[in-house]
Amino acid sequence: MLAYAIAARGVGGAWPYRALTLAWVAHGTAFLTHLFGIGLAGDGARFGFAPALSATAWLVLAVHAVESRFLPVPAVRRLLSVLGGVSVLLALLFPGEGAIHSGSPWAPLHWLLGLASYGLFGAAVLHAAWLDRAERALRARTLPAGPSGPLPLLMLEKLTFRFVAAGFVVLSIAVLLGVWFTPAWRWDHKTVFSMLGWLVFAGLLGGRQIFGWRGRRATRWLYVGTGLLLLAYVGSRFVFEVLLHRSATMAGLGS
Repeated sequence: MLAYAIAARGVGGAWPYRALTLAWVAHGTAFLTHLFGIGLAGDGARFGFAPALSATAWLVLAVHAVESRFLPVPAVRRLLSVLGGVSVLLALLFPGEGAIHSGSPWAPLHWLLGLASYGLFGAAVLHAAWLDRAERALRARTLPAGPSGPLPLLMLEKLTFRFVAAGFVVLSIAVLLGVWFTPAWRWDHKTVFSMLGWLVFAGLLGGRQIFGWRGRRATRWLYVGTGLLLLAYVGSRFVFEVLLHRSATMAGLGS
């Protein structure tokens, strides 16, 4: 968390990026340690809404680490540093439950793919938010500048929907695995919100391909779809773990 704080407050030079790299490595190590319950009470792997958010933030940071070499944006670095630090703190406060895997050998892959889709859609939302900001600034003729001039809107748009398409493919595979191979599959809150999110993303990609949707219309669909996915797992687990103090596994919201 200290490294994230340094990265968030840094205003120049290489140190903020080095701090962010250190924070990312420490974050990943802490997540794996937490996931397998090392040093925590009880046995087995642990998961819940806060570790899911932590893993999503870590994946988005991984995307940013690669992308910042080609399109460095200090404001994004600071925002992600804050989000990364907050997600680590939440995971410490709400460690989740043990025994996240069901009896199916495909369940871990289903879970990992679902988590990967969270990260891809999170990266898409980050780019969409910056795209919306850049478009508003363009209309006001105050386009935010990158290190070598105005941010390229077409590049931001292309990256946004590449992440959407990749996330949709990964989410589709995760859903298919859940339907076909996971014995615990049921039409619960998680399933309903996941399918609604899938339909929204399918509509977004179809609308963009057929009708050429761009700008705010497209990003609104992205925000709605991502919100539904968050409600599917993170939201449901939050309600049961924090508000109701009940076992999410017993409530049918397992991994």
